[in-house]
Amino acid sequence: MGSAPSTPRGISPDTAEYLVRSFVGEGSIPLSSDFWQKLLELTFNTEFPSHLLHQACDLLARNNCNTRHLAKILFHLACYLQESISTFGEPPLVYEKAVNAVYITSIFLKHLIESSQGGGIELYLSLHDNESIPKNILGDQTIENLVMRNVLNFIATVDVSPNTYLLHLELLNFMIIAMSTQLLCGPSPGPDDVNPFLDAAMAQDGNLVSSVVCKLLLNYINRPSVPFNRASYSIFYNENQNSVLKIVGSAAANIVQLPFSYLISSSSEGSRSPIADSSLHVLLVLMHYHKCVVRDGYSVAENHISASSDSLPGENTYFSANPYCKALELATDCELDCVDIEGSAHSDRHVKLPFASLFDTLGMCLADETAVLLLYSLLQGNSTFLEYVLVRIDLDTLLLPILEALYDTRRRTANQIYMLLIILLILSQDSSFNASIHKLILPTVLWYKERLLLQSSLGSLMIIILIRTIQYNLSKLRDVYLHTTCLATLANMAPHVHRLSAYASQRLVSLFNMLSRKYNKLAELRDNKFDIARSNSIEGSSLAQDVSAELHIYTDFLRLVLEIINAILTYTLPRNPEVVYAIMQKQEVFNPFKNHPRFNELLENIYTVLDFFNSRMDAQRVDGDWSVNEVLQVIIVNCRSWRVDGMKMFSQLRFTYEQESHPEEFFIPYVWQLVLSRCGFTLNGGVINLFPADLPTKNEVGNTLQNGVLDKPEYHGDP
Repeated sequence: MGSAPSTPRGISPDTAEYLVRSFVGEGSIPLSSDFWQKLLELTFNTEFPSHLLHQACDLLARNNCNTRHLAKILFHLACYLQESISTFGEPPLVYEKAVNAVYITSIFLKHLIESSQGGGIELYLSLHDNESIPKNILGDQTIENLVMRNVLNFIATVDVSPNTYLLHLELLNFMIIAMSTQLLCGPSPGPDDVNPFLDAAMAQDGNLVSSVVCKLLLNYINRPSVPFNRASYSIFYNENQNSVLKIVGSAAANIVQLPFSYLISSSSEGSRSPIADSSLHVLLVLMHYHKCVVRDGYSVAENHISASSDSLPGENTYFSANPYCKALELATDCELDCVDIEGSAHSDRHVKLPFASLFDTLGMCLADETAVLLLYSLLQGNSTFLEYVLVRIDLDTLLLPILEALYDTRRRTANQIYMLLIILLILSQDSSFNASIHKLILPTVLWYKERLLLQSSLGSLMIIILIRTIQYNLSKLRDVYLHTTCLATLANMAPHVHRLSAYASQRLVSLFNMLSRKYNKLAELRDNKFDIARSNSIEGSSLAQDVSAELHIYTDFLRLVLEIINAILTYTLPRNPEVVYAIMQKQEVFNPFKNHPRFNELLENIYTVLDFFNSRMDAQRVDGDWSVNEVLQVIIVNCRSWRVDGMKMFSQLRFTYEQESHPEEFFIPYVWQLVLSRCGFTLNGGVINLFPADLPTKNEVGNTLQNGVLDKPEYHGDP
């Protein structure tokens, strides 16, 4: 069938060495040759040496522009996948052939991507004009579109079973490799970026996109485990089976031996599932992809000239819609009869998921940063899922893992801390959430080591952890955005606080004390710098301005803490005697700020409360010192007669989170850093332009406070 390359002297045409040499050599092998079937169904009895594999990859990189063998092997991979789909339920031999095709294609595709020079990539995915192409298979499609359509179609339509498990896993790994061309692009998407497989994925039919998003999330929820039945999973054990496991040797062990690493570790981590993890990685890459498109009538060169210097799209470019992101935003609960306002026909195309199972799975996996990012994406983008979460009575399923992760901040990345805090801020925007978390009582919190927390409410624990995070940030990270997000969440919670625990109340007053000490140090430092500046020192004047700017920030923080305390005293004082006790116990911390123009109105309310309860204490004074219980009992009794009439009413603060219109500069590098750190194989860091691969990465998320709105955060990568 078709022509075949000539046989090198002394080498049998059916050996692995001959077939691989022919594949990477200079001679172009026709698409119709039976060579491709032999190559992709190799049987090896000895390992293919890793140095020979590396040489073979280098040769393919050199000759592919003429032979177009990558395009041809991708075409045959697509054909094998089509056969696997059409013969669903057949013996595993069909799937093993497809696995072989995915293995060998992934190895060489990965090397070609890694071999790119100067940030550009040319995979030569088009076939020569004189090539005989089966039109009934390819039609008007490109090779990359055909491959991605069949890969996605297999993932969406074929269930994970012992027979198909390895093929599913390797197709997900193949997708990560194929989409890794994005690593060669800069941190901000541009019109000249080359991502053929990602673009092909975006061009798929809407129904297929919805099916893929649904299947990837179901894989994540169901967490299929590695089959251990040798009879049904013989590719791991039977060396007489057709398999390319041995061709890769040690050079590609990170790809091929990924399932074995899970076999080893799965006994200690029962929830680990390679297909679940890879499904989430693929979904995150797909849904955060943004293609920068030049508007009609403009060229790429013209856009480079007119593009603004801040790396955001210029006036001549725009970002095309991401169908995977849209599908996730429109996902609904399959357990409810959801009717679309525009008609049921439209709603039938929506992704339908078991929200209850998704909720439980996220709660189980939130120690992993990728799960945190998925939860953020769902809460921020899908209002239906957010509403579902807010009406759950077991909010501790999600909140306890989040709070535990924030408690252990030293082991978390800055980005993970940001995502966790934003999740809490989004949830705190709902008044019913703020009320319900104080009704859920925790018998104990075993992971909290500083103090034994018994019968504490979930709301009290959340306040304790948020204040602890501020304290940690004050000494370590010193990130203004982190402070702001924590305080904004506390401000949203304040009017709904109910029976705040003694420890949480003490921490709240201590927070004001801690920030006030920082404020006083800055004020003293500013005065010293101004003294230096008076001596006409340019350097001293600049330092004084810097300190003044920081002092202004801490003034805002102090005012915000006072507003939080005011909201509790104004709206919920009778239900929070421990807050009153904590303020009375540390009332001296407020004295230095009584006449401060930014604080005096707020402090008037606090002193109104102090005067009321101090006078009640004086009226019942007895000989000797008061015990804590005695003081608290007086407060509880007099809370019943407390009237808010003497308080100056301030409007309730309500902070909302709104994602910036162009968040891709943060999310695209962030997603790929997470994927590369977890996918089980590595790529050559020397060709990565998306983020500095040779240095520890630090991405900053910045927000601004304006009129009670945490508005339009700027996401940007900062090495």
